[in-house]
Amino acid sequence: MSRHAELLKKIDDNSVIVGVIGLGYVGLPLAVAFAKKGIKVIGFEKSQKKIDLVNTGKNYIGDIVDEELARVVKDQYLSATSDVSSIRECDAVIICVPTPLDRFKKPDMSYIESACIDIGRNMKPGTFVSLESTTYPTTTEEFMKPILERESGLKEGEDFWLCFSPERVDPGNKDYKTENTPKIVGAFGEEAQEIAMALYGKAIQKLYPVSSPRAAEMVKILENTYRLVNISLINELALLAGKMQINIWEVIEAAKSKPYGFQAFYPGPGIGGHCIPLDPFYLEYIAKGFNFDLTMIDTAGRINTLMPHRMMNKIAYALNRHGKPMNGSTILFLGVAYKADIDDARESPALRVMEECERKRAKVLYHDPYIPEVIDDNGKKWVAVPLNDEIISHADCVVFTTAHSCFDIERIVKKAHLVVDMKNVVKHIHIENEKVFKL
Repeated sequence: MSRHAELLKKIDDNSVIVGVIGLGYVGLPLAVAFAKKGIKVIGFEKSQKKIDLVNTGKNYIGDIVDEELARVVKDQYLSATSDVSSIRECDAVIICVPTPLDRFKKPDMSYIESACIDIGRNMKPGTFVSLESTTYPTTTEEFMKPILERESGLKEGEDFWLCFSPERVDPGNKDYKTENTPKIVGAFGEEAQEIAMALYGKAIQKLYPVSSPRAAEMVKILENTYRLVNISLINELALLAGKMQINIWEVIEAAKSKPYGFQAFYPGPGIGGHCIPLDPFYLEYIAKGFNFDLTMIDTAGRINTLMPHRMMNKIAYALNRHGKPMNGSTILFLGVAYKADIDDARESPALRVMEECERKRAKVLYHDPYIPEVIDDNGKKWVAVPLNDEIISHADCVVFTTAHSCFDIERIVKKAHLVVDMKNVVKHIHIENEKVFKL
């Protein structure tokens, strides 16, 4: 029996062993999804804290049901380790590591490189390897493949198979999780694609095959570039509307009444999360190798980068209208998560607005029920304050930076001296003039 046929048989009868490298927001939900189907999963993680939590069945990812994680660990379908030599046990290895940008907006490929070296040195012939981390087109074939072949001494397409299948995690989404979000699959050649479809089909309800890894890589970049450009557009229009004394939120709701040709995007203090602020710059990076300038992406990125500074100016303007300077004022920020009702502060614009205000010598406080403490890009540790009437009334300005559903908006607005609403949470509350300033 050929290696290809042998692996397909293992997938079919659930005897396949899947390795998942990186047990974060992408990797752990995927590992649990496979384990729930009765497939043995080995999770590879460098954080001993995460390893201990997983192996004791304790959850640290909001999108996973606690009981499901505990059950698959108890039934021995999921375990975690830092020992990369266990890759030798795996028939398939899926890479779910971070792909950040450095301070010059250049992709940091060190995590993918490290994972590929570990896999190459430990994988057996007949292994399927898939990358889920967001990256620039050509990464799988021009970056990963040479490393895997060099470190393993094996040949792609003959001794192992390679695929790119981008993650589509949306933290906090109550309707779409790992299993029911359609999955893009782009592998090298027919054998690799057949294996990829069979394997992912065990855990994911709907798959969408594309012709190559680079096509799959471009799909992911397109999805998030589309959102970056449109959110940056609405942010810029919101700033103009504010100068013209037009409520941009009213304008958006009215535009939504059109049954075709318009999709609503909403303004805010900037774009956060692990995808939208970063992914388009991967495409901009690789485009330079083709002597191609992505002018629209560059412009959208600059608009987004400037939003925290502009929001600091909005706060300063509101304080000034109340006869107060930024210097010495106490500003209470409500929410540092990058979106509502989650505990994720990655690339959070709220933190950058806080930093901007602190540079202007404001006394900055924050409250977030999901994030008791957080470290900003400069390494400073912020600790949340309680949200009580005394804290609210003591602040010179209260700023809504995240629209957490648990916030008692009416109470907060009533107790606050001044409110800057960046997320349109103050909608139907009667307020006196110039107490609430909206983006």
